Amino acid sequence: MDSIEGNIKLLLQGKEIEESQDFCDFTLQDQNEVTAAKGVAVSTPEDFTPELRNNVCFIVAAVLLNNEGHVLMMQEAKSSCAGKWYLPAGRMEAGETIVEAAKREVLEETGLEADITTLLMVESAAGSWFRFVVTGNVLGGELKTPASADKESLQAKWVDNLAELSLRGNDIYPLIHRVKQYWERDVDEPWHPILLPVDKPHTKLLLRLVIAIRKRVNNRVCVLTSDKTATHLPVTEINPVRSLHSTLRKYMTEIFGSDLPPHRPQGILNVELKTSDPSGTHDGVCLSLLVPIRKALEEVPLIDKYSWVELPKQLGEDLLNRMGKNMIVPLNVIRVSTLIN
Repeated sequence: MDSIEGNIKLLLQGKEIEESQDFCDFTLQDQNEVTAAKGVAVSTPEDFTPELRNNVCFIVAAVLLNNEGHVLMMQEAKSSCAGKWYLPAGRMEAGETIVEAAKREVLEETGLEADITTLLMVESAAGSWFRFVVTGNVLGGELKTPASADKESLQAKWVDNLAELSLRGNDIYPLIHRVKQYWERDVDEPWHPILLPVDKPHTKLLLRLVIAIRKRVNNRVCVLTSDKTATHLPVTEINPVRSLHSTLRKYMTEIFGSDLPPHRPQGILNVELKTSDPSGTHDGVCLSLLVPIRKALEEVPLIDKYSWVELPKQLGEDLLNRMGKNMIVPLNVIRVSTLIN
């Protein structure tokens, strides 16, 4: 039990937790067996291994503001969208962390050096496309002008009114809005702590669940644990051809049965990701997702091999606090048709 409490404390700080990567309670093989048992054709290979730029895509997008609240934008050079404007963003490369990729994209596309301070949003589509939205501060460099245009971008500038630009895509509006909310908030306005991704390699696409519920008898907060091997927080493999919402629902059904208790994904507590070099095999990711249940523990039956662990009072209150407005990094599940790579 001490390890569960310790891991919850670490997750609330956005840190790496002490759990084996061997813990996966609902693999693609398990999911395929459930699907096949319903007479539905299986579409996902159970031995799926994420490979960067092959079958999984990790995007970084940096939203940087200056003292006047203007947004750093760059003008695209590639033929498919030449002349359009967009945030400094792009695909992660082999061997990179999220922070390294964001710094590289900002430098290549705008000429500026950035210090990445926090993750502010995670977006996902189809289970194999992820975009990590970060912000930070400009440390130096020279803003790219048309005279220094190259294959990365034509130029960059600080923009006050995006409506004056021909944008590559309108999908950046909610990203910019979120970051402006963060930087322009009042000093005493609650917000989640600084969250930087954990530079930890994974061989699979994983979703770790922090499922929280109140116990009516004493109003204490409990979290769900899996007892399939050593006691640990529940983990499911993400189906790469379905949305994260679909993966979550299937796994929740595996835990609670078809009569699911009312619940809602609250947001991301940490992200663990470090791509491998070209010869490696760890282009996976692990997202830790907070999922509150809106019924009392006494009203929610479990299938088997799962149990509730009651948290110490203060730790439970700390977890509840992360359910408030702006107190957790949002997870935005989007349609494939809206993707901008």
